[in-house]
Amino acid sequence: MPPKGEIKALSGDGLGMLKAGDGIIHVPFTYPGDVVSVGRTRRRFGRRMAADFELIEPSRLRGSARCLHFGKCGGCLWQGLKYKEQLRLKSKLFERITGISAPVKGSPQIWNFRNVSNFIVTTGGIGLKEYGNPLGVVNLSECRTFSKRTPEYLHALRAFLSETGLEPWDLKRKAGEIHYLQVREGKFTGEVMVNLIAHTKPLEEVAEAFRDYFSFADSLYWSLKTEGRDDPRGEPELLGGEPFIRERIEDVTYLIHPNSFFQTNSYALGLLLRAVEGFTNGEKVLDLYSGVGTFGVWLAKRGFAVEGVELNPFAVEVARKNVELNVVNARFRVGRAEETPIGDYDTAIVDPPRKGLREAAELLVKSGVERVVYVSCNPKAFRLDYENHLKKAYRIEDAILIDMFPHTPHVEAVVELRRKI
Repeated sequence: MPPKGEIKALSGDGLGMLKAGDGIIHVPFTYPGDVVSVGRTRRRFGRRMAADFELIEPSRLRGSARCLHFGKCGGCLWQGLKYKEQLRLKSKLFERITGISAPVKGSPQIWNFRNVSNFIVTTGGIGLKEYGNPLGVVNLSECRTFSKRTPEYLHALRAFLSETGLEPWDLKRKAGEIHYLQVREGKFTGEVMVNLIAHTKPLEEVAEAFRDYFSFADSLYWSLKTEGRDDPRGEPELLGGEPFIRERIEDVTYLIHPNSFFQTNSYALGLLLRAVEGFTNGEKVLDLYSGVGTFGVWLAKRGFAVEGVELNPFAVEVARKNVELNVVNARFRVGRAEETPIGDYDTAIVDPPRKGLREAAELLVKSGVERVVYVSCNPKAFRLDYENHLKKAYRIEDAILIDMFPHTPHVEAVVELRRKI
């Protein structure tokens, strides 16, 4: 008899948990209060996962999903939840993992909010990965979280492939010519960047066709991918338009390039920047893992003297351009966070990669910095950094959550740490 019952709780990564005998079945796209019957299961990441299930009775927490691909596409695990319930559950999950009770601010816009999307181009379809199936691709016709213009972008790509005969990527054979289409939008400027990630350089007639089909783009790149890893990365070559597009968050303008990271939700970014600003004190600020200067340039615009450190030389180059563009008092340099001498700063802003600070946390502990503002979308990494390192010298003073990722279990945390007396 198939396992059947009510979803009572969520896992740390937002999956419904169904008690079955002595174990737990993790059921994607389900929420507390749902009554489900699970068919096939499979082992994945050390857990028993539902490969298919039937929703017998919906939870009162459920709302109406807008996207016709919901339930299969891996992009929006929580789109079936009412938005106010998404926020409540994100706060509860964060508290469960970190022990911190923090208010959560919702995104000002929850549809068409993403400023970047990476559409995988495969023999099985063009779109986004199927949830739980590494070889499955959902052949998209729309994406309600990215852009109203998604059908236009996908139509242009399909017409371009049809005319040129270029081969989509084969996920099983790890072979083919075109692997990803990356599209970035300046939500507040209206500018568009199109970047095709391919395993071959374009012949002149192919490049010309690419320019024709994507003539609406303000910036047009062809990125050469020289290895078979399944990610949207390559060495970009500008084929048309401007080398950067711009995004404007209130009074700050940022340059965006295919090889630089930028927060994916332009509408909620202002909330995140103001949260960081609210926890920043003094005059001198150290911006570790500074990237393109997202936080540093914003704070410099508000009168702080900022020094940023970033490992990626190209990101530092873009950060310096952002300084010039916004005419602010900030310096950015190339360096490893864990090797950075931390001198006389009033506040240190840290926005580490998903793995967390690790060794860099000990430098902060030994420093004289009074206040640390820790920004993270990975609460487990923050907890480890705090419990293993930062707790020796800092106490948690305050925290706020910003929903940068509607319809997913993820949330961005800004935690204020004050040095213990």
